[in-house]
Amino acid sequence: MTTFPRIDGKLDDAAWKQGEWQGGFVQNEPYNNSEPSQQTEFKILYDDDHIYVAIRAFDSAPDSIVQRVTRRDNMDGDMVGIGIDSYFDQRTAFLFLVNAAGVKIDIINTNDGQSQDFTWDPIWHVKTSLDDQGWNAEMQIPLSELRFAKNKEHTWGLQAVRIIYRKQEMSFWQHIPKDAPGFVHQFGLLTGIDGVQPKRLAEVSPYTVAQAETFQRQTGNPFADGNSSEFSGGIDGKIGITNDLTVNFTINPDFGQVEADPSEVNLTAHETYFQEKRPFFIEGRNIYNFNLMSGDGNHSSENLFYSRRIGRVPQHYPFLSSNQYIDFPGNTSILGALKLSGKTNSGWSIGILESVTNRERAEVDFMGDRSYKTVEPLTNYFVSRVQKDFDKGNTIIGAMLTATNRNLNDSSLFFLHRSAYTAGLDFKHSWKEKTYSIGLKTYFSHVAGEEEAILRTQTSSARYFQRPDATHLTLDPTRRSLSGHGGTFEFMKAGNGRVNYATFLNWKSPGLELNDIGFVRNTDEIFHVIWVGYRIWDPFSIFRRLNVNINAWNAFDFGGTHLYKGGNVNLGTQFKNYWSFGTGINYQGESISKGFLRGGPSMKLPDGVSNWLNLSSDSRKKVSISLNANNFWSLENHLRSQSYGLTISYKPMDVFSLSIRPSLSYYQPELQYVTRRTFNDDARYIQASLNQKTYSLTLRLNYSITPDFSIQYYGAPFFSTGKYTNFKYVTNPHADVFTDRFALYAEDQISFNSEEKRYDIDENRDGNSDYSFGKPDFNAMFLNSNLVARWEYRPGSVVFLVWSQGRRQYDTNGNFMMHRDFSDIFEIPPHNVFLIKFSYRFGL
Repeated sequence: MTTFPRIDGKLDDAAWKQGEWQGGFVQNEPYNNSEPSQQTEFKILYDDDHIYVAIRAFDSAPDSIVQRVTRRDNMDGDMVGIGIDSYFDQRTAFLFLVNAAGVKIDIINTNDGQSQDFTWDPIWHVKTSLDDQGWNAEMQIPLSELRFAKNKEHTWGLQAVRIIYRKQEMSFWQHIPKDAPGFVHQFGLLTGIDGVQPKRLAEVSPYTVAQAETFQRQTGNPFADGNSSEFSGGIDGKIGITNDLTVNFTINPDFGQVEADPSEVNLTAHETYFQEKRPFFIEGRNIYNFNLMSGDGNHSSENLFYSRRIGRVPQHYPFLSSNQYIDFPGNTSILGALKLSGKTNSGWSIGILESVTNRERAEVDFMGDRSYKTVEPLTNYFVSRVQKDFDKGNTIIGAMLTATNRNLNDSSLFFLHRSAYTAGLDFKHSWKEKTYSIGLKTYFSHVAGEEEAILRTQTSSARYFQRPDATHLTLDPTRRSLSGHGGTFEFMKAGNGRVNYATFLNWKSPGLELNDIGFVRNTDEIFHVIWVGYRIWDPFSIFRRLNVNINAWNAFDFGGTHLYKGGNVNLGTQFKNYWSFGTGINYQGESISKGFLRGGPSMKLPDGVSNWLNLSSDSRKKVSISLNANNFWSLENHLRSQSYGLTISYKPMDVFSLSIRPSLSYYQPELQYVTRRTFNDDARYIQASLNQKTYSLTLRLNYSITPDFSIQYYGAPFFSTGKYTNFKYVTNPHADVFTDRFALYAEDQISFNSEEKRYDIDENRDGNSDYSFGKPDFNAMFLNSNLVARWEYRPGSVVFLVWSQGRRQYDTNGNFMMHRDFSDIFEIPPHNVFLIKFSYRFGL
């Protein structure tokens, strides 16, 4: 191409007189394989460094085009775009979309469209314009943002898409059936791009951060004088080793603009899973995905790699005597991290992540004397993932290896593993146009360390080797290592028809341990599930679409004990008025809980029934609502729980949106674990009736002045209270009748010491306390909020202005009063963080 179009969205450059306009789009949603209501055309040009795309979205009602100004990657309003399979592997596509207001949406589609990575933010240019015939989009895509082989002539996969927001209509240049078992392999062809050479990406973004904090001053505490400040900096970068492989790296990363995790009160023995929100670890995470269960999704919690382990809160909290104060680090510093990732022309997908976190020390003050205690060791994390495509992606073989190595030179850290290794192999084969597939995954773990660390692993909530009735397990306090394995076998039909089905078998051996760099909650389990789904995708009667699903499952442990069984039926639909509705009913059979008594014997729990429903109004309107409700009833009055949520969204103008979500839940078990005590050499697993009430509110405001300049606010007050009554202890955990499994303390056996806030138990009624435990009632009040102004003043270069505030209070009140608690939360002294972050991208 001898002339270059000026990217202004007008399509009046001489360059666009070259080539032919392509049209013939086919509707996918709502009327599959039908003519679209509006016509669309596009044209593609190229030079040595760029691909240029022009899209003309004709519209007979130009004043109805929806132009929503939002943050990047927020899919809202009328949209057009293209997808390019430059690998030509029929599994991977680079998507470049834009809405009518000029907001970019860029996505990497992998696994033939089953996985999407919205965190990919390439540097490209696009402008839009409106006229009396509709609207136009003009794109300039650098070839350095694509990955392709070094050939003289190129053949790539190509797709173009248009979404008309007011009609909720989607159409494609190359028709994709609703029941297609995949997306990318349905693309058309892009030919004629000859003579261009692969480009190596190279960019570096140094940044500086100025931060100030204010918080409540604590008398006598030298580390809490009410304020602090610091100035720091670091570097982020991307360098193309080849056109196929790119290194992302970060030195001294800062994540001060990242939204806080949601608040919770965790009454279980298991760790809570939180989603990753840090940009460096989010981008390209699909490459490092190795779910323990079936499927290719990126958001399954149980995984060989859980990036939140890197930079976690230090795991050792030193014992403090009176008159001692501590300055404890909020997280472990990441000295540096790099990721090598990409896909070669021969079909190899490669991902390697290496990260080093610093040795963290807490500073302790004792009457003016200072000392330092190590709370987290110097640690190296390594993750590698490879996959190889065969037969146009119909057969995929992959492997994964992770390693965690800690420098344990302090005996106070001997409870941690010195080393932890995991390895996994996966295989998937599809046939009949990817309609049917079988898959196999297997994975292994090995951890090593001092006896203290391995004993802690054996007795953790994921295993409980100390259970007295687990005859297939052996607790060995002298072990210095532990190994385990797991895997999944699946068979699935996923397309080419209204009926789809799947079955899979998953197992995790008792010794499996992944939690040094992965995530696993429970082991010692063999789990089987069957799923059947029926879809109607063409509008009929009052429905736009309808899905019905049936599931059934069973689980055993490695000793052959039948742990649980259950099933559910659910449906989801959208009506022709654009309202949506979903509901389901679930039956959970009588179960055997391995961890209910937290290291004690297993416990038989009654069966129960739950149901749920979701109702959403037309999201195209300025005001929309969404309601959800969940209920569970135990058939022997063991447990009653309810939760209700309401989301109200308001979009008064194209540049502003507001959403508010109040939620309320009740959790009322007859048996809630309190503690373990000993009486006459017998264990007492103390339980109580719990009345827990939780109320939360999430408020979000988004004001996007331009696609590159936005202001967002997030506020989330949270209240949870728990009142414990009817204290009892377990006597016969497997009795046939539920009420025979425990004994209730009589009034003359239990007394409350209000001064010490404890319960004293005189079990044998001799007038003396046999054992005691603290008052477990709680009243938790949290407030997390963030105000973030983001300005991308040039492509890839960003300024952040951030104000975050946290308020936290926890006591043993146990009484729920919504109006009082909501008022009191603003009386809690706040912890404020103010920061300015400035980054500048250099293209090398």
